[in-house]
Amino acid sequence: MMHPLMNEAGALQPRLVQWRRALHQIPELRLQLPQTLAFVRDKLDAMGVRYKVYEPISAIVASIGSGQRCYLLRSDMDGLPMVEQSGLPFAAVNGNMHSCGHDLHTTILLGAAQLLKAHELELQGTVKLFFQPGEEQVEGALAAIEAGLLDEAPQPEAAFAIHVAAATPAGLLGTAKQPMSSVYNFCITLTGVGGHGSTPQNCIDPINAGVQVYLALQSLIAREVASSDEAVLTIGKFQAGTQSNIIPDSCLLAGTIRSYEPRVREQMVRRFHEIVPAVAAAYRCGCRIEILGDCPSVVNDERVMASAARSIKELLGVEIERNMRGTGSEDFAWLCQRIPGAYFILGAGVEDASRWRGQHNPEVVFNEAVLATGAAVYAKVAMDWLESK
Repeated sequence: MMHPLMNEAGALQPRLVQWRRALHQIPELRLQLPQTLAFVRDKLDAMGVRYKVYEPISAIVASIGSGQRCYLLRSDMDGLPMVEQSGLPFAAVNGNMHSCGHDLHTTILLGAAQLLKAHELELQGTVKLFFQPGEEQVEGALAAIEAGLLDEAPQPEAAFAIHVAAATPAGLLGTAKQPMSSVYNFCITLTGVGGHGSTPQNCIDPINAGVQVYLALQSLIAREVASSDEAVLTIGKFQAGTQSNIIPDSCLLAGTIRSYEPRVREQMVRRFHEIVPAVAAAYRCGCRIEILGDCPSVVNDERVMASAARSIKELLGVEIERNMRGTGSEDFAWLCQRIPGAYFILGAGVEDASRWRGQHNPEVVFNEAVLATGAAVYAKVAMDWLESK
């Protein structure tokens, strides 16, 4: 027999699909999400749910229930600067895209708000629902914390978050002790002396230096990090020049360093800052390093994780996967460093597996059938935690 909360969530499914598709068409970036914020506020107002906006960022925290015992649910809302190629009839056309599924996250948390509001008198405390901007640049959670997210009464004693996965069977739920890795995003600018391609001896070629920097960083992974340490270093952007016969003045490389263990992260970051300037200097180039994002790995609290797993089993009748993790990053990590937290993955692959793509792909599509499941999971996890306390 289906759990009553799942029946309630299922009844909301048509509305959740409508909300998700509306949000999918208005993806916005980083910390300022005016249209998305207005959408969330409108739905919360209609539910009669009280909330606070943490201006000037587009962070909003709704509160349901009463009392000092407090549990925090979190969903992110921002998109990515990429042109959508999903072919969906409700695809975004503003040059941005919800290619990580944050439109589903926002919808799921709104669905949870609807369920929790219907059961408000039963809550043994307060549930806070944190709609977060700026996750893609790992900046939104810390900005909200600095604005007082965790300081205002009632103070959250634990936190829970879900992330959908487009290349995982729909409805599969799982986590791990460290479900997401740390991230260190960087941009390197190498400066040389430009000139005519026919006389490289009169120039200082930053492209040549950039190639050597790239190769040196690959050697860092191959020769200085143990294979058992699970580390990744990727250069995802390499830009220089305008013409085939012109040596440019500068070259740009941007990339990311990811790992699970702090000692590995510290070693890689230290060596990165030793290698890049040294190689640049060897090829007579100036070097500037800009850090674009810096966030530790997500570390689940055993007690919060176990409580959520029990709630999910009671709700859905299934055990969670216990080793579901990846080297994606998540600034939910900042919350986990301050209060006990748990971060779970929810499979959202469409029925046609040939259409599965990873997150951040312009062709990625998500299975909307998981919206009701996610909303029910959020509500059940929060209700059970408060009751158990």
